[in-house]
Amino acid sequence: MGVPKAWLSELRALVGGGSDGAMQDEVVGILAYEAAATMARLVSLHKALSEPEILRLRSDIMRSQGVSYLNSTDQPFLLRLACAELMTDLDRAASVISRLDKKRQTPAQVKRFNRVYTDLKAGNSADLEQYFGSWFSKKEVEKKVRKMEKFIVATSKLCTEMDALEVSRQKLNKQWTRYSGPIPAQKLTDTTNEILTDIKSQHQKIHKLKDESLWNQTFEKVVKIMAPSAFFIFARICAVFGPFVPGLPPVVTLDGKNHQSICFAPVSKLRVHPRLSSSGPMEKKQVEVAIRNSCPIFGSKDREEAQGNWRKDLEAPVNSVGGSSMALRYADVIVSAEKILVMKSTMEEKERRRGENAVRHEVYEMLPMRLREAVRKKLRECWRDPGPLDGCLADGWKEAVERILRWLGPMAHDTLRWQAERNMDRRRWFDPQPKAFLLQTLHFSDMEKTEAAIVEVLVGLSCVCWYEERRYGSLRLS
Repeated sequence: MGVPKAWLSELRALVGGGSDGAMQDEVVGILAYEAAATMARLVSLHKALSEPEILRLRSDIMRSQGVSYLNSTDQPFLLRLACAELMTDLDRAASVISRLDKKRQTPAQVKRFNRVYTDLKAGNSADLEQYFGSWFSKKEVEKKVRKMEKFIVATSKLCTEMDALEVSRQKLNKQWTRYSGPIPAQKLTDTTNEILTDIKSQHQKIHKLKDESLWNQTFEKVVKIMAPSAFFIFARICAVFGPFVPGLPPVVTLDGKNHQSICFAPVSKLRVHPRLSSSGPMEKKQVEVAIRNSCPIFGSKDREEAQGNWRKDLEAPVNSVGGSSMALRYADVIVSAEKILVMKSTMEEKERRRGENAVRHEVYEMLPMRLREAVRKKLRECWRDPGPLDGCLADGWKEAVERILRWLGPMAHDTLRWQAERNMDRRRWFDPQPKAFLLQTLHFSDMEKTEAAIVEVLVGLSCVCWYEERRYGSLRLS
């Protein structure tokens, strides 16, 4: 028996795709995902530059024991690293806004976003008033941020529903391929009715979400939301990091009763003298920049070099963990060592010993050859004269390991977090929360100090495990 014509017509209506082709020249369409991811980046930058986050950066992150010991104690230099990372993320968002801006229909006399943004970074804010206005009101930008958050949520839901629709279509295709001849009508109805219902429901949700999300929004509207936000974020970066980072245009901040405004304005003179103290491997350059009342504000070669080296500033030195491409591996080793320590405190004897051996073998396989040799050498010194079975000695090793992991563990977790936040997982595309800074990871950490700390942790854990095994064996014999 053949397939009913009514059923085929309904299938074509549901599966055959939408009728949005006529609007593709005006609306964002499939570029909604990239636009939403860019909005999420802008919202994340906006939150990262808020007063509480900047206070946390300066008082907690930059002054943490791990960052101070392994990376640097030079606060102005660490601020430049944070500024370089924020500027790099903003430049990535600006490149997407520029591509979206080129697709909208604008009068010839209106300058494109890319031109205005480039001139603004060069210290020329003359075209900004025509594009947006001379003053950036924080209150108005907050409204745009809330709009972007709504669009991000709706676009994320649209992405999820379209994925679910694709899964339902694949199920339907599998039902078709099960039959090589005519399909019995009764059997067809029983096997496909539920799938068709799901497809119809998902199609209705998608149709609604396209109107709520960025899919059916015009390029004009999307750019008008994102462009002012990008300019405000750049102004906020200049306001926060300007006193410490050379090469940023000066800004004027006006604090009102209910809101704050920022404006780009030249100043007569500015000199920056960063401290040159460090405990880590990162090199520092003494900087002295003079800024005169002219337009463009920064016309010197020094300023151009400062503006063009944001990504270069984020490159790890050769004698650092990141420069040796070992940051992720060492972070995994440190996190695994923490697992062993937790097992000793929370799990029962038999279960703990079984899981502990597996984790110890995993850690050993992750170690590079030079670190294995360092651990073996130090363990041979400990085993040469083990002394009497003493629980106080094992407790001392355990306390030493805990003391090191209190400052080394957070850096390992931040390293894994930084990597996870920037991978290609679709679930991370639409995350508007502030991201981890590269300066709080093992990327810039001194290789010699980091490896020495890891060796101390592994040797301490090995000694604790060895003493526990000896004690356990003595108890069994007795």
